[in-house]
Amino acid sequence: MFPTVREVLALDPVRRGAPRLVAGDAGIDRLVRWVHVAEVPDIASLLGGGELVLTTGIGLPADDAGLRAFIGDLADVGVSGLVVELGRRYVNGVPRVMVAAAERRGLPLVELRRATPFVRITEAVHALIVDAQLTELRATEEIHQRFTELSVEGAGPGEVVRQAAELSGCPVVLENLSRQVLAYDPAGESAELLLDGWEQHSRRIRPTGRTAYDPDNGWLVTAVGARGQDWGRLLLRWPAGGDLTSGRPSRFLTAPGVRREEARSPFVPPTRLTILVERAASTLALGRLIRRDAEGLERQIHRTLLTALLDHARPVDEVALRAKALGVALERRHLVGVMVRFRADDPGGDAVSTGDLGEAVPASGAARLRDLAEAVEQALREAKLVALTSAVDDHAVGALIALPDAAAEERALAAFAAALRRGRVDAPAGRPDGASRVDEHRPETAPHPEAPARPEPVPRQGGRALGRPGGADHRGDRHRVPREHGRPCPVIIAAGSGVSSLREARRSLVEARQIADAARRDRRDLPIFRLPHVGLAGLLHLLRDEPRVQTFVERELGALLAYDAQHPREQLLDTLRAYLEQGRNKSAAATAAHLSRPAFYERLARIGRILDVDLDSVDACLSLHVALLALDAIRTP
Repeated sequence: MFPTVREVLALDPVRRGAPRLVAGDAGIDRLVRWVHVAEVPDIASLLGGGELVLTTGIGLPADDAGLRAFIGDLADVGVSGLVVELGRRYVNGVPRVMVAAAERRGLPLVELRRATPFVRITEAVHALIVDAQLTELRATEEIHQRFTELSVEGAGPGEVVRQAAELSGCPVVLENLSRQVLAYDPAGESAELLLDGWEQHSRRIRPTGRTAYDPDNGWLVTAVGARGQDWGRLLLRWPAGGDLTSGRPSRFLTAPGVRREEARSPFVPPTRLTILVERAASTLALGRLIRRDAEGLERQIHRTLLTALLDHARPVDEVALRAKALGVALERRHLVGVMVRFRADDPGGDAVSTGDLGEAVPASGAARLRDLAEAVEQALREAKLVALTSAVDDHAVGALIALPDAAAEERALAAFAAALRRGRVDAPAGRPDGASRVDEHRPETAPHPEAPARPEPVPRQGGRALGRPGGADHRGDRHRVPREHGRPCPVIIAAGSGVSSLREARRSLVEARQIADAARRDRRDLPIFRLPHVGLAGLLHLLRDEPRVQTFVERELGALLAYDAQHPREQLLDTLRAYLEQGRNKSAAATAAHLSRPAFYERLARIGRILDVDLDSVDACLSLHVALLALDAIRTP
């Protein structure tokens, strides 16, 4: 916001004095913070740096050493320049010793060859400074107003970044902590050049402080986050052209008070840009908090109502009334209970979850369940279905779908299943489909954390958030869905029988939960599991609390379970399971158990001795297989 020495010399009151620069032309683009008139030799002790000093020279030292010390003191304190009016002390020109000293220190030394009222110069320069300050204040006010409106409107990251680029005229990039681009706006420059090799380039930008300028790379950077947790960085490239070596004149070349030999970069961003990036960062952080809190409250209400139906915790009429107020009409609707859970053998231990704007964090069980709940909600929205939905326990996400009539049930469930799989619930964890970007691209060097392979980079201009196209198309055979990398989809979608009133909704929800639990080891790729699909496993799951079933399991498998408890490294129960699941094919079972045939045969013989059964007998194996299924049902959480 301050003028330079060059701009001061171009003012009319100064030009009337016939100014001539006699030394220090290298510092002519220093900023002038203020103008000070001085006629004493020890004036430096009263200055703070950035002043343009005016003098007639009548009080300056007479000896050369004194003049050198005078110039040295001014340079040390960081004044912008020294203007000497000729005619009173010096007639034909300032002493050569002053010229040499000023040139050596890079201090602009100007002669005024005609008498000039200093008050006219100070008035003109101070008016210029005040006007620049007012302009800066207006710009700052516009920044605050613009981002306050964005905060109130709940603008997304793409719009915030676009506004920041528009106000600054500079390229702006929002990235997560893994240096992956979440949103950007090239401000009219080439998006390809801006994002090419972004991760490597970003890791070289290492400013000091929460908000700081990296002069070596030309980026103004601030952290984005709230409540003590940063989740990204907002970067603004300044100067906008990215050329730090052009040597072109600038109004912001050297900060007041900084000696030329100490300056590492000739460019310092204006204060308004620092305010802008910090205000934009706070808007991004606030927007995320608002969205998360609002979403969290809605989810809490959904869970309260769904749990109330499952546990009979509230009257049905109250649930219907609160659900209607939430925008979910349950009365006079055909209702279907749905449960979605991960398969029992899906590892998930090394899964990686992604935050709201793409940052990678380790996935715990709670995080995976939360991500699954988000995927279910997104699938319901895509299928245009109205439902209560939330996690119902530590393993499953439930939904009570409200349909206009029973005829729409099969079509609605098929649409929901297809949308859920398009949302890539088969990924380790994370949001169902895409980051917060209207533009559909990410730079090739910064792959989306949810994608198994990098999408093709086709960036477009504009302040948009980065995302990726939807998942695979699952049209075709309605009874089977594609496998991912040769494995079934790691989630089970189970649906209970449709009911015609809210009072019967619990039966549909409980049935869906039982079907999901019973099918957790089923290797079929059915889009939706219904009661006929689970067969014996479903029946045993319904009877798992029956003492006679538990007694049967102990009678059939108790000796083997006791042996495994004493020999935990062998786990013969898994060997028996592999043998029975492979239809008593010993070769296939040995392969499935990752054992050699002799070792597998020896284990089978040991199992036969422990249980006192003939494993070649169809009846004996049938009884053991039923006992295994019952044991799985009993052990299901």
